[in-house]
Amino acid sequence: MRSRPAARSLLVAAALALAACEQLQPTVKPQAPAPQITEDVLRARATEQLAQGAQQYNAGDYEHAEKNLSSALDHGVLSKADQSRARKLLAFIYCVSNRETQCRDEFRKAFEINPNFSLTAAEDGHPIWGPVYRDVRTQLIAEREAGTQVRTPAESQGKGEQILAQGLLKYDSGEFVEAHRLLESALKEGLKAKPDQVRAMKYLAFTLCLQGKYPLCRQEFIKIYDVDPEFDLSPAEAGHPSWTHTFAGAKATAKRALAAKSAKEARERARAEKAKKN
Repeated sequence: MRSRPAARSLLVAAALALAACEQLQPTVKPQAPAPQITEDVLRARATEQLAQGAQQYNAGDYEHAEKNLSSALDHGVLSKADQSRARKLLAFIYCVSNRETQCRDEFRKAFEINPNFSLTAAEDGHPIWGPVYRDVRTQLIAEREAGTQVRTPAESQGKGEQILAQGLLKYDSGEFVEAHRLLESALKEGLKAKPDQVRAMKYLAFTLCLQGKYPLCRQEFIKIYDVDPEFDLSPAEAGHPSWTHTFAGAKATAKRALAAKSAKEARERARAEKAKKN
């Protein structure tokens, strides 16, 4: 048997070796939590993009101004006054770019967001967008006085497309419950163009998430991939705190389902080819 001093020496040596090993192991620093995108952050970003868009518009850089103004609106957090300002500048850009229908749409949205929206005397007198602005204003006044439903300028639009336009106006005005009802009605009525179908479903998902109905919001996002397998949100839309995680999960689920479907179809084709050869 070993003597007690020898055993004690072995224990001390083992302890020293263990301590040395612990010192050699790299220290793992805890990862800092990922910064959360709050509504205040989005509002600051949207306000900055609006300011940049206005500066670019004044400098005649309409292409970049349009992108920044659209991105500022996509965040969905601007005040009604800032929304109507962004819509006004977009209308100016569309009118000077010979896109009158879009110019009219932006003026209409500006009025729907802010009933007191108006141009300055100098803006009103502009030869390109002044007549369009006054025509839209006259049309809206007539509609309100007659108590008629809001209609889009394009006569070729079907009932579904008209309801979609109304739903998007309500969404831009922050009336998410009414927007949800109208968007659902537009889809039930039928939308001929695939982009209109996708747009209606996307904003329907937005309204559901904004009402805290996350499972339904997720389902609506997933449905979009049946219509457009390549669907994605813009960076500004994807970063919205109300649906960023819901959309990411829905996108992953939809992509897995599409991959499984493609694999199944490939196997069926292979079996069919093999059967032909036999």
